[in-house]
Amino acid sequence: MLTSILPLLPNSLRIIISNLPIKLKEQLEEIRIREDRPLEVLSAGRYVFVAQDSTLLKDSQKAYKPSREDCRMLLELLTNHSVYSFEEELRRGYITCSGGHRVGLAGRTVLEDGRVKSIRDVSSFNIRIAREIRGTGIKLLPYLLDTDEGRPYHTLIISPPQQGKTTLLRDLARCLSYGEWTISPLAQLIPTGLKIGVVDERSEIGASVQGVPRFDLGPRTDIMDGCPKAEGMMMMIRSLSPDVLVVDELGRPEDATAMYEALHAGIRVIATAHGSSLSDVSKRPVLRDLIEEKLFTRYVILGFRRGDEQVIQVLDEHGNRATSGRFYRLGKADDG
Repeated sequence: MLTSILPLLPNSLRIIISNLPIKLKEQLEEIRIREDRPLEVLSAGRYVFVAQDSTLLKDSQKAYKPSREDCRMLLELLTNHSVYSFEEELRRGYITCSGGHRVGLAGRTVLEDGRVKSIRDVSSFNIRIAREIRGTGIKLLPYLLDTDEGRPYHTLIISPPQQGKTTLLRDLARCLSYGEWTISPLAQLIPTGLKIGVVDERSEIGASVQGVPRFDLGPRTDIMDGCPKAEGMMMMIRSLSPDVLVVDELGRPEDATAMYEALHAGIRVIATAHGSSLSDVSKRPVLRDLIEEKLFTRYVILGFRRGDEQVIQVLDEHGNRATSGRFYRLGKADDG
């Protein structure tokens, strides 16, 4: 996926990043570019600074420091030389690029009626590399499937930022669409994949280009790209009759309202939320009622990654372990 990132970088940065060690590039997760401050990358869970000759450093003082021109050109390339057409993205503080990569932005904000209207003088960029990693969801499916109904339980995936929840969400959508069951009774119960509706507000789940996902989400998946979650869920419910709705990062009151509609329309929902525990997210007003009413029947808690491994806990609607007290380790995760 790095090949889709390099054309978005100004020449000076493109040369540095393309000459990084091969193993580091294969596991690259973030490129952090800050005007007149050290260039930094995250790979395999470890941050390092980078010199102009692509040498990896611990000493920030010897690292390459992107110039104002580097940052200006980077923003031009990210917005296809039309910054004003990305005003909504700038207001939200990120730009999603082709390939599902998300670029976080910081700089001087412009306010209107006390609210952020846009970001000018962008001086910090966090390029988060999106990767399709298959197999992260298949180990969890036996604990997320309601064998009585032949569909997954209403599931909320909870994790701190950048611990792989979008990677897991994407792979669960793919597995359910293909019908990749690992236990034979499930294969008999659900002989084909399910109809999946993905609402991809930030274009991160499917990495769609002109409405067509570039990541494999399965043969029975419909995707609403670049659409606000609440509106997208209602559109899916009314017109596409999904068996399962998949959405990323619940956070607004209208998201909860649309969730109620889906949950009471007989559609199963798999969603994600930022947090470190069930008690953590239950304090958020948007999710509190959904949790207290036990509308989610499974919670997947992603722990912090340690290298290529990660401890994952599955809880039921009461907050009890749904895996007989066992934890399951998944492989590499890259985003979310």
